Amino acid sequence: MKAVFSLSVAAAAMVASSPALARPMTPEDVMKVKSVGAIAVSPDGSRVAYQVGGRPDIIGGEENGGYESQLFIAAGPNAAAAYLPEGMSVTDIQFSPNGQWVSFLHKSEDDDERSVYAVPVYGGAYQKIAEAPDAAVLSHAWSPDGSTVYMLADAAKDEDREAEAKKGFNSRVYEEEAKLRRMFSSRLGELGAGVEASEIAIPGYVTEFKVSPDGSFAIVGSQPTPQIDDTYTSKRFHIIDLANANLRAVVETPGKVGDAEISEDGRTMSLIAGVDMNDPADTTLHLVDTTTGTFRALNAGAAEAAVDAEWLENGQLAAVIHVGAQSLLRMYNADGSVAGEMDPGALILTGIEADGGTLVARADAPTHPTELFQVGEGGSFTRWTNSNPWLSEITFGEQRTVRFNARDGQEVELVLVEPVGSIPTGGAPLILDVHGGPEAHDSNGWTTNYGGPGQVAAGKGYAVAQVNYRGSTGYGTDFSKQHQGNYTDPEFADLVDAKNALVEMGIADGDRTGITGGSYGGYASAWGATYYSDEFAAAVMFVGISNQISKFGTTDIPYEMYNVHSRAWPWDNWQKMLEVSPIYHVDKANTPILIMHGEDDTRVDPGQSFELYRSLKVRKPDVPTRMVLFPGEGHGNGQAAAQYDYMLRMMRWFDTYLMTGDRDAPLPDTRPVLNLASDDE
Repeated sequence: MKAVFSLSVAAAAMVASSPALARPMTPEDVMKVKSVGAIAVSPDGSRVAYQVGGRPDIIGGEENGGYESQLFIAAGPNAAAAYLPEGMSVTDIQFSPNGQWVSFLHKSEDDDERSVYAVPVYGGAYQKIAEAPDAAVLSHAWSPDGSTVYMLADAAKDEDREAEAKKGFNSRVYEEEAKLRRMFSSRLGELGAGVEASEIAIPGYVTEFKVSPDGSFAIVGSQPTPQIDDTYTSKRFHIIDLANANLRAVVETPGKVGDAEISEDGRTMSLIAGVDMNDPADTTLHLVDTTTGTFRALNAGAAEAAVDAEWLENGQLAAVIHVGAQSLLRMYNADGSVAGEMDPGALILTGIEADGGTLVARADAPTHPTELFQVGEGGSFTRWTNSNPWLSEITFGEQRTVRFNARDGQEVELVLVEPVGSIPTGGAPLILDVHGGPEAHDSNGWTTNYGGPGQVAAGKGYAVAQVNYRGSTGYGTDFSKQHQGNYTDPEFADLVDAKNALVEMGIADGDRTGITGGSYGGYASAWGATYYSDEFAAAVMFVGISNQISKFGTTDIPYEMYNVHSRAWPWDNWQKMLEVSPIYHVDKANTPILIMHGEDDTRVDPGQSFELYRSLKVRKPDVPTRMVLFPGEGHGNGQAAAQYDYMLRMMRWFDTYLMTGDRDAPLPDTRPVLNLASDDE
């Protein structure tokens, strides 16, 4: 197989702070990683508000919890100040139109529900400025004159239902009792205090909204019901006159919809959307006439994916484009023609915001998670933040992209993290870290998280490959559709071909190759441990699929599965659907597999893990098999303790079976070793 390497500039230039401090990354390091989240630019462009988020420090003794973020405001590189008390987590940050306030959503100890707060940019205490009646605020926006705050809120509480539940009558009618969200406007008093909110009647289940620069209309994302399947198949943008809530137009895009932005003159809306109902993802950039709702695509068919877009003061549209595992910033003129492109080098751009002539971006790289950068007119990217200074202590494995030809000649790309130090003769033990979707892609940026072994594995001597197999985004709609109608092939054949290519290059040890992933990546891991068992010495499956027939009957996205995955119903060919299910191939299984799942998963029912576990334990009792369930977790772990526990178990499984190459090694202890501070420290 022919292969092409592309070395990351950041990896090549990377140095530790000093040889004495250099050390590999550990699971405990992963738990303290922080990254830049939402960003907002002041109207005059002089300041940027942003959030830095991470997990509570459970290693150091903090109470377990989920993602937390802190608000900062900066006027330049390394010139940020925290504006709220430490530990006060907020969401949905915005600048007021006069630039004097930064507003956000927060629930204080005195609040029954999450409300809108604001803090003065030039000093002073934060205060509540608006709230929705008896409901949590989900998002908000200012009117251009600063007199009004618009809010999207949950449905009002059903007091009768709550009273019944207290008496034990807590049954739930599946998919029929969800209530619609509500939109409100609240005028602000002289000191910022809001008055009673007025409801704005909007049809359907509203997911998001944005107000036009002149305040005359809003674009509202709406779908028939709250069901996630409707989000994928039926969500559309409605253009609503705010004065009377009349519908001006509906943007009748045929498939999935994503980021939408309104131009400075209000005449045009940018929209990232799918090109048809079978397009796996919203990756094509469109321009929409806000008067008529008519639209046209700008990059349909290109081997790329539009990720984010933002209108600039000069009338141009800036767009983050992912081309395979790399990224660029493209400028479009108002008529849709391309004005130019900026190459960010080793950075992977993931989002942009602009105002007052200032353009900023979120970006990560092989040696750091997401940080804040200012984009210069000449194409420079100036880093403003360093959220993890301790990363200077870490010795990273070299990271690069590799392209190879699959068995049918299709070129496929992967991101490779080499083991720290050097590759041993005969190749390193290899972990395939398979992304979910499959309508997603891995970029040549930050690769490490609680479910992705990345640099933690590299520090232990493993090579890690993230393969953008067929079905992935970033390579054009045609590439992302190649897996449709035929689960497992060519998509999972690409994974085996990736392994073989790396073995031929001398990078990987073919007898010590493992596989892991979540959701669709969990499906790949289960397939690797059964159908392709001879190829993989160890597998870690997370929230994965084992039976495509029963999965259809328990998932919350049946139409999504039909439209962009199977392109057929199970009853069209029961046998075919069974044959692409890992449980059908348990007779081939000889791969030690660790199965993990959140007990509250509604996307892939935990029963998928139970089915594979029970089939293996009964039919192949000598194959090391273990199942771990996480109470309270869904389709992915959100709590810090569950994430730490997951990563410890994953790495220990690979150390036991993959590093050693011993498929018959005894099961490790049921409890991982937790490196936590003692209670008396």
